[in-house]
Amino acid sequence: MSTHDDINVEEIENLDFEKYEDKYSESGLWDKIRKNIAKIGVKVIYQALLLYYVAQSPNCPSKIKAGIIGALGYLISPIDLIPDIMPGIGYADDAAAIATAVALAQIYITDEIKEQAKAKIADLLGEDVLANLDD
Repeated sequence: MSTHDDINVEEIENLDFEKYEDKYSESGLWDKIRKNIAKIGVKVIYQALLLYYVAQSPNCPSKIKAGIIGALGYLISPIDLIPDIMPGIGYADDAAAIATAVALAQIYITDEIKEQAKAKIADLLGEDVLANLDD
């Protein structure tokens, strides 16, 4: 079983996100976020929302969209490198997967998408948490 120190960035980057695409659903994403806000963390939720909105953009190529859907499916899936129920470390691999997808989709993340994600964060968690986000 992996621990936080055992997370290998290369392992995350080499994950086959396509096998998690079927785990993705919009309702599943919102449910996961609402039920696990404290465990997942504001920064990862913000990044997941960036991906969510990028995937909806008509400018997002299907290959990038497939990677995004896979990464969000990975976040939703309880079965991954580190089980989400592991206290303190359960979402470390999810955070790395989301960050990897954000890096791949970076050129499609517009100011408008950032504003959509921030508005959703404010809606879910309140305006004050926005001060803790850095783009």
